[in-house]
Amino acid sequence: MPERSQIALSFLPAPGAAPVEWRVEPGLTAYEDALAFMEARADAIRQGSAAEMVWLVEHPPLYTAGTSAKPEDLVEPDRFPVFAAGRGGEYTYHGPGQRVAYVMLDLKRRQEDVRAFVAALEAWIIATLDRFNVKGERREDRVGVWVVRPDRPPLPDGSPAEDKIAAIGIRLRRWVSFHGIAINVEPDLSHFSGIVPCGVADRGVTSLVDLGLPVTMADLDIALKAAFVEIFGAAHEGRDETRKAS
Repeated sequence: MPERSQIALSFLPAPGAAPVEWRVEPGLTAYEDALAFMEARADAIRQGSAAEMVWLVEHPPLYTAGTSAKPEDLVEPDRFPVFAAGRGGEYTYHGPGQRVAYVMLDLKRRQEDVRAFVAALEAWIIATLDRFNVKGERREDRVGVWVVRPDRPPLPDGSPAEDKIAAIGIRLRRWVSFHGIAINVEPDLSHFSGIVPCGVADRGVTSLVDLGLPVTMADLDIALKAAFVEIFGAAHEGRDETRKAS
């Protein structure tokens, strides 16, 4: 089985497919509302009554538990609300200053290959970060995107220090994806201390602003869309009736 770094990174739809709807939600979106919206949209995509969609949101501070979450990795269970997400992965944090992109795509129109999909999501994040001259890297033994920190002491095994800048957690239902990615723009990084992020205890967490880059959420959104089109194909802005999920 090839490593993710060896998988072709294009995840384009079949010729003639409709563009992906691209929607940016203002304000903070309650996590329960996001789950309900994704469930309904994924079902509509499979039924053919709705277009594929990327939904960009920010959440109030909260922790989510993926299907592989270990109870001992929830260090401070009373710090923020904790939600069972139903996605793959372990514990993660969402909060203001972090861009969450929920990706609802029909893999039957693209590739019925989960590893290729995860590799494409990683490539999307890496291409987005490259637009800010940040070198994001994948790791074969763990999902997500990392940045090397040469300004910090090396790890005990002698390898360079590194921090996680973006997380990935997905779920598929009848080959329609939901959940997605989270990129740290300027969240309160101390909030990650209430969990063992993604089950990785010996690495840190960073953000674009923590790396010294004065990047706004709007800046990131522009870069996200440009990189998305390169890997996943055309996307168009959502309709004016965009509103909070309910």
